[in-house]
Amino acid sequence: MKRPAFLVRIVATLCAICLLVGSLDAAEPSASTVRVEPRETDELLANPGMGWLTFHRFADEDPALEGLPSTSAYFRFYWREIEPRDGEIDFAKFDELLAHARRAGQKLAFRVMCTGSGQYLDVPAWLKEQGCRGVEFNYGGNKHWVPDFADPLFQKTHFRLIRELGRRYDGHPDLDLVDIGSVGLWGEWHMSGTEALDSGQPVPLPSLEIRLALIDAWCRAFPKTSKVMLIGSVEGMARAVKAGYGWRADCLGDMGGFSKTWNHMDNFYLQQLAKTGAGDAWKRAPVAWESCWDMRKWQEAGWDIHAIFDYALRCHGSYLNNKSAPLPAGTRSEVEWFLRRLGYRLVIRSVEHPAKVPAGAGTEVKIAWENVGVAPPYRDYRVALRLRAGDTTSAKPFVAVTDTSIRGWLPGKEITDLAFQLPNSLAVGGYELAVGVVDPESREPAVKLAIADRDPAGWYPVSKLEVVR
Repeated sequence: MKRPAFLVRIVATLCAICLLVGSLDAAEPSASTVRVEPRETDELLANPGMGWLTFHRFADEDPALEGLPSTSAYFRFYWREIEPRDGEIDFAKFDELLAHARRAGQKLAFRVMCTGSGQYLDVPAWLKEQGCRGVEFNYGGNKHWVPDFADPLFQKTHFRLIRELGRRYDGHPDLDLVDIGSVGLWGEWHMSGTEALDSGQPVPLPSLEIRLALIDAWCRAFPKTSKVMLIGSVEGMARAVKAGYGWRADCLGDMGGFSKTWNHMDNFYLQQLAKTGAGDAWKRAPVAWESCWDMRKWQEAGWDIHAIFDYALRCHGSYLNNKSAPLPAGTRSEVEWFLRRLGYRLVIRSVEHPAKVPAGAGTEVKIAWENVGVAPPYRDYRVALRLRAGDTTSAKPFVAVTDTSIRGWLPGKEITDLAFQLPNSLAVGGYELAVGVVDPESREPAVKLAIADRDPAGWYPVSKLEVVR
């Protein structure tokens, strides 16, 4: 039977009302929740514990940076330079370098060496004068002397140096990285190309027992500080990996500069990682690269710079030391591409939280992150939230430093549910919610994120929150 038109209109109207009510019910949860998606940026970031190193100079005095960010300054010292008199370590030298690093917005990385310069002695003169045994050898057309590491005097004094450096500087806020040296030419754990005067043979390395004891000594002296071990020592790398160190390689880019049939990139690095069990060391401690020669040689030799950088990234590098050499013409874009991937790079994909929270109540902020770099952060920086009143700039903001650390966030996605309590004294009204990654001691932002709208203090305002009664 055909229904009257007015009945059809009534039914249609009732259906529309039901649909409208249903849609309002479905929208209710979203009306009480704020969700924002910050905009990702391609900014070059200067972040601690990673990046482009300056070499024997600081960022505020290195024209070779050409505006590139750098948060770590790498120095190497011969023992004679830092303990000119027995038991009198030149702490003032280290103190000034650490202070300069802070002024330049960097931290200090260092290595100590016992031989390798053009001079006869690279250990303190007093060590030989007091009767320490040693070996004279020829290298590079010059005569040199290196101590016998088994001599009790060496053992007493060099291990003392390591202990005292650690006692004074381990955990120092301006110390970035310790590169374990001591052994071999330039502290590189080899004596290649040397010729002992008494035997005509290459100078032998210290015994395995002594080499491992030195590694352990650096570990005990600097338990709080990131450490790297040169990749060339099989036994040393195995010990370092077991102790949680990272590794260092000093000839990134060699595609045949020493031999037509052998090079570091194809024939050594990946094989050495497999041999020493260090393939996953990057998950716990940094990988530090040094360019072979410097990038100018790569360009002159016609080597593929993009492929070299990609190799360093596939090994999960956090640092590159190009020895403060000028960038070759036309390579700036490749360097910037590399720096946007080197180490860690944190992006906030989304932030969710209640739109309204009563003063004195607990609440949660859910943040979806992504580390788009190739390595994790290795320092214990914490995720923090800041609430700042929207109607005045004079009121002191409320800052909640959470227990959530970014240390160990591997490349990929991470979800954090941040619970915090609003003070009872917080005034009713609208607040700007900002996210920061802070040093837990200073409670100040320490890590830059790859999202837009960072404020001058290093916080990232992401949304609004209303405090109610």
